[in-house]
Amino acid sequence: MTWSSVAPMVGSLLPLLPLGLLAGLLSGLLGIGGGLIFSPLLLLVGLEPHQALATSTLAIVPTTAGGTWSHLRARRLPLRPALVIALMAALTGGLFSHSGSGLSGGVLLALQSVMYLVLAFTIAPRSSQEGGEELREPPLVGLAAVGSVAGLATGLLGVGGGLVMVPLMVRFLEIPIQLAIRLSTMAVLASASVASMQFLADGRGQLGVALVLGGTAALGARWSAARLDQVGEGVLVNLLRALSLLLALDSGRRAVAILLTGGAS
Repeated sequence: MTWSSVAPMVGSLLPLLPLGLLAGLLSGLLGIGGGLIFSPLLLLVGLEPHQALATSTLAIVPTTAGGTWSHLRARRLPLRPALVIALMAALTGGLFSHSGSGLSGGVLLALQSVMYLVLAFTIAPRSSQEGGEELREPPLVGLAAVGSVAGLATGLLGVGGGLVMVPLMVRFLEIPIQLAIRLSTMAVLASASVASMQFLADGRGQLGVALVLGGTAALGARWSAARLDQVGEGVLVNLLRALSLLLALDSGRRAVAILLTGGAS
């Protein structure tokens, strides 16, 4: 694939770069990869679902790298838990990177919709909010399991997995949401990096388009990640819940439209 073949697509993305910046702000603030905004944008400019999901994953890499760098610079990312969840997310992201290729675009979007809907009703504040992030080290076995689920979401659905990991860590591991967001950001970076290499090898995804969107989003991610501690837990939970519901509706609408018209496979 040459630059001349993707230049028109890149040009059509330029008016949408403010939304790419928004994806980065949400990535740094909520620990998501930005794919939930990238995917609809790429569908809007004409990519078919498989290409959009793969290109979205490529764009997630620079986006989450920006947020991870901010957390590392602030020394707010505990190394051992971060490595555990990132390693498992990367391993399973690579393992399942072929799993979505046999499904139709409509089915992929329908699965996304179901996932978002479930997560909207899973995310909730911790039952106990006493103590700070440094009170105890997060359970490593639980983090490994969460990372595995995120890797599956990345490989199968082309989403970064952050919207999966943060609710699971907060609800079932009772990790403070700010720490869960930091761990999620690094894990999404790892899983998306591995899945991206496979997508490129398979000829899925458009690198030039991904770099334009992801590079813009990285700027927003670095800014918002550096200000994460200024946002309360209740606000973050409500943002994640609202975002999940909106995405469930959007993915469901697109899935129904494709399936009813016998669209892209």
